Amino acid sequence: MKQNKDLNKLLEQIALKHFFIETLETQHSDRLDFHDVSVWAIKSALEAAYAAGHAAATAAAQNKSTTSKGKQ
Repeated sequence: MKQNKDLNKLLEQIALKHFFIETLETQHSDRLDFHDVSVWAIKSALEAAYAAGHAAATAAAQNKSTTSKGKQ
C-alpha cells in the first residue's frame, strides 16, 4: 500500500508541476476533471515520469547488488 501512496504522490507532483493540476482525484465536474494541455507540457511530464522510473529502477538494482554481495 505504501508503494501506491508514493506513486500517487509522485504522479500528483508531476501533474501539478507540468499541468498546474492540483489533484488527480475525480471532482465530478467537467471544469475540474478535464483540462486543455499543451503538447510540450505532456512531453515534459512524460520525461519526468520516465526519469522517476529510471531512477527507481537504478536504485533497486543497486540495492539488489549490494545485498546479494554478502550472500556469495
